[in-house]
Amino acid sequence: MSVRVAAVDCGTNSIRLLVADVDPATGALVDLDRRMRIVRLGQGVDRTGRLAPEALERTFAACREYAQVISGYGVPPERIRFVATSASRDAENRDDFVKGVVGILGVRPEVISGAQEAEFSFTGATRELVGADDLDAPYLVVDIGGGSTEFVLGDHEVIAARSVDIGCVRMTERHLVVDGAVVDPPTPERVAAITADIDAALDVVAAEVPFDRARTLVGLAGSVTTLSAIAQDLPGYDPAAIHHSRISVERVREITGRLVAATHAERAAIPSMHEGRVDVIASGALVLLRIMERTGAKEVVVSEHDILDGIAFGAAG
Repeated sequence: MSVRVAAVDCGTNSIRLLVADVDPATGALVDLDRRMRIVRLGQGVDRTGRLAPEALERTFAACREYAQVISGYGVPPERIRFVATSASRDAENRDDFVKGVVGILGVRPEVISGAQEAEFSFTGATRELVGADDLDAPYLVVDIGGGSTEFVLGDHEVIAARSVDIGCVRMTERHLVVDGAVVDPPTPERVAAITADIDAALDVVAAEVPFDRARTLVGLAGSVTTLSAIAQDLPGYDPAAIHHSRISVERVREITGRLVAATHAERAAIPSMHEGRVDVIASGALVLLRIMERTGAKEVVVSEHDILDGIAFGAAG
Protein backbone atom coordinates (compact mmCIF):
# COMPACT_ATOMS: atom_id res chain seq x y z
CA MET A 1 0.00 0.00 0.00
CA SER A 2 1.30 3.46 -0.90
CA VAL A 3 2.19 6.07 1.69
CA ARG A 4 2.38 9.82 1.03
CA VAL A 5 5.72 11.39 1.82
CA ALA A 6 7.54 14.69 1.47
CA ALA A 7 11.28 14.82 0.88
CA VAL A 8 13.40 17.96 1.00
CA ASP A 9 16.99 18.05 -0.23
CA CYS A 10 18.79 21.21 0.87
CA GLY A 11 22.16 21.51 -0.83
CA THR A 12 24.77 24.20 -1.33
CA ASN A 13 23.13 25.74 -4.39
CA SER A 14 19.49 24.62 -4.42
CA ILE A 15 16.69 23.36 -2.21
CA ARG A 16 14.30 20.83 -3.72
CA LEU A 17 10.99 19.31 -2.72
CA LEU A 18 9.37 16.04 -3.73
CA VAL A 19 5.88 15.07 -2.60
CA ALA A 20 5.13 11.54 -3.70
CA ASP A 21 3.12 8.40 -3.10
CA VAL A 22 5.54 5.55 -2.43
CA ASP A 23 4.87 1.83 -2.21
CA PRO A 24 7.63 0.47 0.07
CA ALA A 25 6.93 -3.11 -1.03
CA THR A 26 7.36 -2.57 -4.78
CA GLY A 27 9.53 0.54 -4.83
CA ALA A 28 7.01 2.34 -7.01
CA LEU A 29 7.15 6.12 -6.65
CA VAL A 30 4.52 8.46 -8.11
CA ASP A 31 5.38 12.16 -8.23
CA LEU A 32 2.72 14.55 -6.97
CA ASP A 33 4.85 17.69 -6.82
CA ARG A 34 8.54 18.14 -7.61
CA ARG A 35 10.09 21.60 -7.51
CA MET A 36 13.39 23.39 -7.03
CA ARG A 37 14.55 26.82 -5.92
CA ILE A 38 18.08 28.19 -6.28
CA VAL A 39 18.89 29.70 -2.87
CA ARG A 40 22.72 29.50 -2.83
CA LEU A 41 22.79 28.50 0.86
CA GLY A 42 26.52 27.87 0.54
CA GLN A 43 27.29 31.46 -0.50
CA GLY A 44 30.74 32.24 0.90
CA VAL A 45 30.92 29.17 3.18
CA ASP A 46 34.21 27.98 1.65
CA ARG A 47 35.76 31.35 2.54
CA THR A 48 34.06 32.31 5.82
CA GLY A 49 32.98 29.00 7.32
CA ARG A 50 29.55 30.50 8.05
CA LEU A 51 26.12 30.63 6.43
CA ALA A 52 25.42 34.20 5.31
CA PRO A 53 22.28 35.87 6.74
CA GLU A 54 20.92 36.61 3.26
CA ALA A 55 21.52 33.00 2.19
CA LEU A 56 19.62 31.75 5.24
CA GLU A 57 16.69 34.06 4.49
CA ARG A 58 16.51 32.88 0.86
CA THR A 59 16.45 29.30 2.13
CA PHE A 60 13.80 30.00 4.76
CA ALA A 61 11.60 31.72 2.14
CA ALA A 62 11.71 28.51 0.06
CA CYS A 63 10.92 26.47 3.18
CA ARG A 64 7.82 28.59 3.82
CA GLU A 65 6.67 27.92 0.26
CA TYR A 66 7.32 24.19 0.66
CA ALA A 67 5.45 24.08 3.99
CA GLN A 68 2.31 25.28 2.22
CA VAL A 69 2.70 22.67 -0.53
CA ILE A 70 3.27 19.84 1.96
CA SER A 71 0.24 20.91 4.00
CA GLY A 72 -1.89 21.09 0.86
CA TYR A 73 -1.13 17.45 0.04
CA GLY A 74 -1.88 16.34 3.59
CA VAL A 75 1.48 14.74 4.30
CA PRO A 76 1.65 13.73 7.99
CA PRO A 77 4.61 15.16 9.97
CA GLU A 78 6.15 11.73 10.52
CA ARG A 79 6.42 11.28 6.71
CA ILE A 80 8.37 14.51 6.13
CA ARG A 81 12.12 14.10 5.79
CA PHE A 82 14.46 17.07 5.41
CA VAL A 83 18.06 16.32 4.51
CA ALA A 84 20.80 18.94 4.45
CA THR A 85 24.12 18.34 2.75
CA SER A 86 27.50 19.96 2.14
CA ALA A 87 27.06 23.65 3.05
CA SER A 88 25.33 23.01 6.35
CA ARG A 89 27.88 20.34 7.27
CA ASP A 90 30.67 22.89 6.90
CA ALA A 91 29.10 25.92 8.62
CA GLU A 92 29.95 27.08 12.13
CA ASN A 93 26.46 28.56 12.56
CA ARG A 94 24.49 25.59 11.30
CA ASP A 95 22.36 25.74 14.48
CA ASP A 96 20.75 28.94 13.11
CA PHE A 97 19.81 26.95 10.02
CA VAL A 98 18.41 24.05 12.05
CA LYS A 99 16.29 26.30 14.28
CA GLY A 100 14.87 28.14 11.26
CA VAL A 101 13.83 24.96 9.49
CA VAL A 102 12.23 23.49 12.62
CA GLY A 103 10.27 26.70 13.13
CA ILE A 104 8.90 26.63 9.58
CA LEU A 105 8.41 22.95 8.76
CA GLY A 106 8.22 21.41 12.20
CA VAL A 107 10.90 18.83 11.40
CA ARG A 108 14.56 18.82 12.30
CA PRO A 109 16.88 18.77 9.28
CA GLU A 110 19.22 15.82 9.17
CA VAL A 111 22.70 17.16 8.46
CA ILE A 112 23.99 14.00 6.86
CA SER A 113 27.50 12.79 6.17
CA GLY A 114 28.96 12.50 2.71
CA ALA A 115 28.63 8.71 2.94
CA GLN A 116 24.92 8.96 3.78
CA GLU A 117 24.44 11.46 0.96
CA ALA A 118 26.07 9.00 -1.43
CA GLU A 119 23.79 6.15 -0.38
CA PHE A 120 20.64 8.24 -0.85
CA SER A 121 21.86 9.33 -4.29
CA PHE A 122 22.64 5.78 -5.35
CA THR A 123 19.24 4.44 -4.26
CA GLY A 124 17.35 7.23 -5.99
CA ALA A 125 19.32 7.00 -9.22
CA THR A 126 19.58 3.25 -9.72
CA ARG A 127 16.41 1.72 -8.31
CA GLU A 128 14.75 1.78 -11.75
CA LEU A 129 17.95 0.96 -13.68
CA VAL A 130 18.54 -2.45 -12.13
CA GLY A 131 17.81 -5.08 -14.74
CA ALA A 132 17.91 -2.74 -17.76
CA ASP A 133 19.02 -4.78 -20.77
CA ASP A 134 21.65 -2.36 -22.09
CA LEU A 135 23.05 -0.96 -18.84
CA ASP A 136 25.53 -3.16 -17.04
CA ALA A 137 26.29 -3.09 -13.33
CA PRO A 138 28.21 -2.10 -11.33
CA TYR A 139 27.05 1.50 -11.71
CA LEU A 140 29.23 4.47 -10.81
CA VAL A 141 26.85 7.20 -9.68
CA VAL A 142 28.27 10.72 -9.54
CA ASP A 143 26.21 13.47 -7.92
CA ILE A 144 27.78 16.84 -8.77
CA GLY A 145 26.39 19.24 -6.20
CA GLY A 146 27.17 22.81 -5.30
CA GLY A 147 29.62 22.13 -2.49
CA SER A 148 30.65 18.52 -3.02
CA THR A 149 30.51 15.62 -5.44
CA GLU A 150 29.51 12.14 -4.30
CA PHE A 151 30.83 8.99 -5.94
CA VAL A 152 29.04 5.69 -5.33
CA LEU A 153 29.87 2.34 -6.90
CA GLY A 154 27.34 -0.44 -6.57
CA ASP A 155 24.99 -2.94 -8.12
CA HIS A 156 22.05 -3.94 -5.93
CA GLU A 157 23.77 -2.28 -2.99
CA VAL A 158 26.63 0.12 -2.38
CA ILE A 159 30.11 -1.34 -2.83
CA ALA A 160 32.14 1.81 -2.16
CA ALA A 161 31.47 5.51 -1.75
CA ARG A 162 33.33 8.77 -1.22
CA SER A 163 32.39 12.45 -1.06
CA VAL A 164 34.88 15.18 -1.99
CA ASP A 165 34.64 18.98 -1.97
CA ILE A 166 34.61 19.73 -5.70
CA GLY A 167 31.09 21.06 -6.18
CA CYS A 168 30.31 23.61 -8.90
CA VAL A 169 29.69 26.50 -6.47
CA ARG A 170 32.77 25.73 -4.38
CA MET A 171 35.03 25.56 -7.45
CA THR A 172 33.58 28.79 -8.82
CA GLU A 173 33.96 30.70 -5.55
CA ARG A 174 37.44 29.33 -4.92
CA HIS A 175 38.91 30.06 -8.34
CA LEU A 176 36.67 32.40 -10.35
CA VAL A 177 35.50 35.05 -7.89
CA VAL A 178 37.66 38.17 -7.47
CA ASP A 179 36.47 41.09 -5.31
CA GLY A 180 32.99 39.65 -5.24
CA ALA A 181 32.62 39.28 -9.02
CA VAL A 182 33.00 36.21 -11.22
CA VAL A 183 35.89 36.39 -13.70
CA ASP A 184 34.04 36.07 -16.97
CA PRO A 185 35.13 34.27 -19.03
CA PRO A 186 37.82 32.65 -16.86
CA THR A 187 41.47 32.81 -17.84
CA PRO A 188 43.26 29.59 -18.84
CA GLU A 189 45.21 29.81 -15.57
CA ARG A 190 42.01 29.80 -13.52
CA VAL A 191 40.57 26.90 -15.51
CA ALA A 192 43.82 25.02 -14.93
CA ALA A 193 43.52 25.66 -11.18
CA ILE A 194 39.98 24.23 -11.13
CA THR A 195 41.13 21.22 -13.12
CA ALA A 196 44.04 20.64 -10.72
CA ASP A 197 41.66 20.68 -7.74
CA ILE A 198 39.34 18.22 -9.47
CA ASP A 199 42.20 15.90 -10.38
CA ALA A 200 43.57 15.94 -6.83
CA ALA A 201 40.12 15.06 -5.49
CA LEU A 202 39.78 12.22 -8.01
CA ASP A 203 43.05 10.78 -6.72
CA VAL A 204 41.49 10.67 -3.25
CA VAL A 205 38.31 9.03 -4.57
CA ALA A 206 40.22 6.46 -6.63
CA ALA A 207 41.98 5.22 -3.49
CA GLU A 208 38.59 4.12 -2.09
CA VAL A 209 36.29 3.65 -5.09
CA PRO A 210 37.61 1.23 -7.76
CA PHE A 211 36.76 3.10 -10.95
CA ASP A 212 37.88 0.17 -13.10
CA ARG A 213 34.98 -1.98 -11.83
CA ALA A 214 32.33 0.45 -13.12
CA ARG A 215 30.42 -0.53 -16.24
CA THR A 216 27.89 2.32 -16.41
CA LEU A 217 28.41 5.96 -15.42
CA VAL A 218 25.25 7.66 -14.09
CA GLY A 219 25.28 11.43 -13.65
CA LEU A 220 23.00 13.36 -11.30
CA ALA A 221 22.08 16.92 -10.33
CA GLY A 222 21.79 20.27 -12.07
CA SER A 223 25.16 20.53 -13.79
CA VAL A 224 24.69 17.17 -15.50
CA THR A 225 21.02 17.64 -16.39
CA THR A 226 21.75 21.10 -17.79
CA LEU A 227 24.52 19.66 -19.98
CA SER A 228 22.02 17.11 -21.27
CA ALA A 229 19.56 19.87 -22.15
CA ILE A 230 22.31 21.75 -23.99
CA ALA A 231 23.46 18.59 -25.78
CA GLN A 232 19.92 18.03 -27.05
CA ASP A 233 19.42 21.70 -28.01
CA LEU A 234 16.21 21.74 -26.01
CA PRO A 235 14.14 24.94 -26.27
CA GLY A 236 13.65 24.82 -22.49
CA TYR A 237 14.29 22.55 -19.54
CA ASP A 238 12.37 19.31 -20.19
CA PRO A 239 12.78 16.64 -17.46
CA ALA A 240 11.14 13.93 -19.58
CA ALA A 241 13.65 14.45 -22.41
CA ILE A 242 16.57 14.66 -20.00
CA HIS A 243 15.81 11.61 -17.84
CA HIS A 244 17.89 8.63 -19.01
CA SER A 245 19.38 10.58 -21.91
CA ARG A 246 23.00 9.84 -22.75
CA ILE A 247 25.87 12.18 -23.53
CA SER A 248 29.12 11.00 -25.09
CA VAL A 249 32.44 12.12 -23.64
CA GLU A 250 33.19 13.91 -26.93
CA ARG A 251 29.97 15.93 -26.62
CA VAL A 252 30.68 16.76 -22.97
CA ARG A 253 34.17 17.94 -23.94
CA GLU A 254 32.80 20.13 -26.72
CA ILE A 255 30.06 21.70 -24.56
CA THR A 256 32.47 22.28 -21.67
CA GLY A 257 34.83 24.12 -23.98
CA ARG A 258 31.98 26.36 -25.14
CA LEU A 259 30.81 27.10 -21.61
CA VAL A 260 34.30 27.90 -20.35
CA ALA A 261 34.90 30.30 -23.23
CA ALA A 262 31.47 31.96 -23.04
CA THR A 263 30.55 35.21 -21.32
CA HIS A 264 27.84 35.48 -18.69
CA ALA A 265 25.43 36.85 -21.29
CA GLU A 266 26.16 34.02 -23.73
CA ARG A 267 25.56 31.35 -21.07
CA ALA A 268 22.41 33.09 -19.85
CA ALA A 269 21.06 33.10 -23.41
CA ILE A 270 21.04 29.28 -23.58
CA PRO A 271 17.29 28.42 -23.56
CA SER A 272 17.54 25.58 -21.03
CA MET A 273 19.85 27.44 -18.61
CA HIS A 274 18.42 28.23 -15.16
CA GLU A 275 19.46 31.71 -14.09
CA GLY A 276 20.92 30.34 -10.88
CA ARG A 277 23.36 28.11 -12.80
CA VAL A 278 24.78 30.67 -15.20
CA ASP A 279 27.84 31.47 -13.09
CA VAL A 280 28.58 27.92 -11.91
CA ILE A 281 27.81 25.73 -14.93
CA ALA A 282 31.33 25.94 -16.40
CA SER A 283 32.83 24.58 -13.17
CA GLY A 284 30.20 21.82 -13.02
CA ALA A 285 30.93 20.84 -16.62
CA LEU A 286 34.66 20.66 -15.86
CA VAL A 287 33.95 18.31 -12.96
CA LEU A 288 31.92 15.95 -15.17
CA LEU A 289 34.46 16.04 -17.99
CA ARG A 290 37.40 15.20 -15.74
CA ILE A 291 35.42 12.34 -14.16
CA MET A 292 34.66 10.87 -17.59
CA GLU A 293 38.24 11.23 -18.73
CA ARG A 294 39.61 9.73 -15.52
CA THR A 295 37.24 6.74 -15.50
CA GLY A 296 37.39 6.16 -19.25
CA ALA A 297 33.59 6.42 -19.55
CA LYS A 298 32.47 6.77 -23.17
CA GLU A 299 29.10 8.18 -22.13
CA VAL A 300 27.13 9.28 -19.10
CA VAL A 301 23.54 8.21 -18.45
CA VAL A 302 21.69 11.23 -17.07
CA SER A 303 19.14 10.73 -14.30
CA GLU A 304 16.51 13.13 -12.99
CA HIS A 305 16.06 10.74 -10.08
CA ASP A 306 18.66 11.25 -7.43
CA ILE A 307 19.14 11.93 -3.73
CA LEU A 308 15.65 13.43 -3.52
CA ASP A 309 14.07 10.12 -4.58
CA GLY A 310 16.34 8.26 -2.18
CA ILE A 311 15.15 10.51 0.66
CA ALA A 312 11.53 9.84 -0.33
CA PHE A 313 12.10 6.08 -0.21
CA GLY A 314 13.62 6.55 3.24
CA ALA A 315 10.64 8.60 4.43
CA ALA A 316 8.28 5.81 3.35
CA GLY A 317 9.99 3.42 5.73
